[in-house]
Amino acid sequence: MSELVAAKALPWRKSKKARRRFFMAFVYGTLFLGGIVVLFPLYWAVTTALKDVPEALAFPPVWWPTVLHWSNFPKALGEMNFWICLKNTAWITAWAVLGQIFSSSLAAYGFARFRFPGRDALFLLALGTLMIPVHVLLIPRFVLFKMLGMINTFWPLILPALFAGPFNVFLLRQFFLTITIDLDDSARIDGCGTWGIFWRILLPLAKPALGIIAVFTFMSHWRDFMGPLIYISSASKYTLALGLNAFRSQYFIEWNYLLAAAIVVMIPPVLVFFIAQRYFIQGIVFTGVKG
Repeated sequence: MSELVAAKALPWRKSKKARRRFFMAFVYGTLFLGGIVVLFPLYWAVTTALKDVPEALAFPPVWWPTVLHWSNFPKALGEMNFWICLKNTAWITAWAVLGQIFSSSLAAYGFARFRFPGRDALFLLALGTLMIPVHVLLIPRFVLFKMLGMINTFWPLILPALFAGPFNVFLLRQFFLTITIDLDDSARIDGCGTWGIFWRILLPLAKPALGIIAVFTFMSHWRDFMGPLIYISSASKYTLALGLNAFRSQYFIEWNYLLAAAIVVMIPPVLVFFIAQRYFIQGIVFTGVKG
């Protein structure tokens, strides 16, 4: 009897395995096609950057260059004053990252650990500023920095980043709340003050959240175009975004040079993302010390 039941169940098991294999093949096939769709623009940019002008403008398109023109890269970077733009962008981005990490962590520490009248209302007010469109602040900021004599300097791009951003404060506050208050009490018993608790206890534990803030701030300032376009007018102070835009206006037909410059500009954010991607995973989980 048991052999008869097993014989009847065998075709059902085979059909179940076949359906599962078909489903997995469908999933992997869809992911593979999706990956091709996503990576094709990158492939086209890299191959076009290695072509000469006739092949870059040819129709029907040339899918792979006949000769790899590596000289397109140094020529494009030299024409757009890449190293000057890189220095300016790195200077602005470094100050922005450090300023956001320090100011946002301090504000989040106050909201997470201190009790004072109106704390919750002030925190909600800070979060409410997220609903203000950034374009509404463009004219008031420009008028303010013009009155301060800071137009055509890096200060309008650096100073706002030195003050805590509401999203970063929210992110760090939530992370600090997951860390048990018993650590603060133990540190106070050992003679650690308020600043010592913040600097020696909470900040090292908040590395995942700080990594997320650093990456987000780096990305937003590295690719920022609107800010430098409004405040910077001298070519010697151009950022990479402005330099690439000026280069585009000169070589708007020669796509091979334009894409060569764009690929080099794109490399640092890609490297930063891959290096810091583990912080994204840790930051989303928001793990803390269990009391």
